[in-house]
Amino acid sequence: MKYVIGAILLLIALFIIGLIWRKKVYDEVDRLEGWKMDIMNRRVTEELSKVKSLNLSGETQEKFEAWRARWDQILTKELPELEEDLFDAEEAADRYRFKRVKVVLANTEKKLVAIEEDIKMMLQELEDLLDSEKQSRLEIESMQPELKELTKLLIQNRHQYGKAVRVFEQRVGELKDKLSEYEQLTDQGDYIEANTLVQTIRQETTQLQEDVHHFPDRLKQVKIELPEQLKELKSGVEEMKAEGYRISHFDFLPELHNYERSLEEMLVQMEQGDQSGIEDALTEIQTRIQEMYQLLEREAVAHHYVEKQFVPLKAQLDELEYVLAETERELEEIQQTYQVEEGHLESHRSLIKWFNQMRKRVTSLDFRRADGETSYALLREEVEDTEKQLQELEEQHGYFHERVQNLRKDEREAKQKMTKMESLLLDTHRRLKRSNIPGIPTSIYEDMKAASHKVDEVFQSLEAQPLDMAVVNEKLDEAMEMTEQLSQDAEKIMETAQLAERVIQCGNRYRSKYPILAAKLLEAEEKFRSYHYDQALTLATEAIKEVDPAALSKIDKEEEVLV
Repeated sequence: MKYVIGAILLLIALFIIGLIWRKKVYDEVDRLEGWKMDIMNRRVTEELSKVKSLNLSGETQEKFEAWRARWDQILTKELPELEEDLFDAEEAADRYRFKRVKVVLANTEKKLVAIEEDIKMMLQELEDLLDSEKQSRLEIESMQPELKELTKLLIQNRHQYGKAVRVFEQRVGELKDKLSEYEQLTDQGDYIEANTLVQTIRQETTQLQEDVHHFPDRLKQVKIELPEQLKELKSGVEEMKAEGYRISHFDFLPELHNYERSLEEMLVQMEQGDQSGIEDALTEIQTRIQEMYQLLEREAVAHHYVEKQFVPLKAQLDELEYVLAETERELEEIQQTYQVEEGHLESHRSLIKWFNQMRKRVTSLDFRRADGETSYALLREEVEDTEKQLQELEEQHGYFHERVQNLRKDEREAKQKMTKMESLLLDTHRRLKRSNIPGIPTSIYEDMKAASHKVDEVFQSLEAQPLDMAVVNEKLDEAMEMTEQLSQDAEKIMETAQLAERVIQCGNRYRSKYPILAAKLLEAEEKFRSYHYDQALTLATEAIKEVDPAALSKIDKEEEVLV
């Protein structure tokens, strides 16, 4: 029983699916049928009838016949065949022939698309034809007055065109003949060929207008202006040669003769109404003339510059030679006294070598300045570079000379420092003597001897031949450091001794009351008399702290007041 019910349900489902599928097929058939009817109702015939207002012949007639035949074929053959195809699709759907329905519907839509494309192309070509006829007519109407204006211009300004006026008038006549040919083509109904002719006439008219517009100026340049410029330039070249300017290396004259011949050939060409390549040739000649003038001007300016600057340049070189010689003599004198570093000597040798190169260069410049051949423009570049290098050489010499002078400057500064050290040593010794201390500690005495010995070494270094300032400065620094340290130590010793003496004097007030204090003070006095002032101060301070700590504060305050 289950299988029976299942089979019945399956049949029902298949039936429903079949109904749905057939409904979709019928809908698609209706859509394609509507599309077909829309094509049949198109106003293609009315659009094609617009062409009948024109006189048809030739290619235009052929196109019209092709459009009409194609539309007739669509209406009488292709669309009825599509009707049969749609009927076949419905029959196949009724029989559930799925593949057949799919193929028929796809082919039908493909044919409709192709028909649509053909109709679109026909209507576009038709529109182009009608529009081109209109545009051609407007273009012809605009060109007629343009040709009349060209004719008028040529008549009024014949002298500006010379022999070429006949060529231009002939070209105008040919264009007028083509206008007449256009009228003939339109009268015959050959609008496509007429439109092509109009485009040709427009191009030729535009070109003729440009040629007529530019011709007078070009002819004037070829016949008058440029020949005069070339003549003037040749005269200038000859004049500069006569005045001694070195311009032979430019070799301008043959080039100018070639340009004159080219202008003669261009004149013949233009008299025939041919301007091809003329503009480029004129631009080339004009540009080259300007270049020649610039080169000649540059040579003239360079000539003036070299003649003006060479004498001062040579004087500058002579002055530098004298200065270098003085520096060399000064350096030799210094070498007898000082130990000159190898770096200084190498710098001097480099300067001399550099100067000799400059001397050779200036000599070469002078020779070529007088040879009558070398370009002054080239000489100017070398003069400017030589001036620059001489300036740099002078600067480097200035730096070197300053370094040489610094050798003696270092010596003077060292002697000044020596004087200060001697004064400081004497002052230190004098202050120690004048102070009321029992004597000078052994350490201070030894330091004084050592400092004096260092000062003597500096003196000996300064007296050495040759003088080595590096050694002098090294010993000088050591001596200064030792002398300054000695002065500080001596000052500290005197202060310590004075303080120790005051503390001992303060403690004497407690001697009778404190035997232990008295013993320590006695020891402090022994240290004081044996020049051990630090130890004396320490012993006396410790002793007083035990009996009267406030006493030390009083002493400190008194010391501050005294200071």
